[in-house]
Amino acid sequence: METKVSTPTREVIISYDRATVIIGERINPTGKKKLQEALKAGDLSIIKKEALEQVAAGAAILDCNVNCPGVDDVKLLPEAIKMIQDTVDVPLCIDSPNAAALEAGLKVYKGKPLVNSISGEKARLERVLPLIKHYGAAVVGLAQDDAGIPKSTERRVDITKRIVEACEKAGVPREDLVIDVMTYSIGAEPKAARDVLNALRQIRLEIGVNMTMGASNISFGMPDRQILNNAWMAMVIEAGGTALIADAAKVMPAVLSADLILGRDRFARKYLEGYRKRTADQPPK
Repeated sequence: METKVSTPTREVIISYDRATVIIGERINPTGKKKLQEALKAGDLSIIKKEALEQVAAGAAILDCNVNCPGVDDVKLLPEAIKMIQDTVDVPLCIDSPNAAALEAGLKVYKGKPLVNSISGEKARLERVLPLIKHYGAAVVGLAQDDAGIPKSTERRVDITKRIVEACEKAGVPREDLVIDVMTYSIGAEPKAARDVLNALRQIRLEIGVNMTMGASNISFGMPDRQILNNAWMAMVIEAGGTALIADAAKVMPAVLSADLILGRDRFARKYLEGYRKRTADQPPK
């Protein structure tokens, strides 16, 4: 199963047989006070800086979200999209809970974007799926419904099947759907990781769609979060995760290592390139 997104000059393919795709998460004001204040003031300079840094760190797609209190995202989201596309040549994940903002962003996007998101919630499907079909985008589907985020493997798989059915009924092929399996923090829900890994494997085998998730969600509230995140990402990639939403600067060594071990990096080219980039400015030992 290949999910393709693009700019006018670059295509990114998400697939289990290819290198893991990193969706750079930094252009999102959630929990980022400095970015929130800049967006309220209409200042997009931080977004430009983050875009350049995330791409330099290895992000193949950039999340673009400007939704926060005090911001007119219907106006600002398309401005941010245009600025990012003028700055870097990678596809974008247009991210907003506001369907009107999503449409405003889709109207100005050049190429085929990923849209975040739909879910098993009927109202969200009815609002967003027609936009995905009309603009020919790919879309993230959250494995949750009106009852919230599921805690069992079975419910995650069931919701995924319902989302696939709704997409295909709306004329959106399953190759244009990337499922976010969703997870709780391991500190709050001890079985969270096991259930998610089981769901990833079952969805991959039964349904075949590509899958994503926020790579750091598992470690909320825990110490040494990056150690947990690195271990978690390797497990997610092996189980079927094909596109991780993460800070590219923090996760690339772990992701490149996992891809190499799983045989997705011929002659270790990407791993060695990443090593050279990390050590280029270090003094000789």
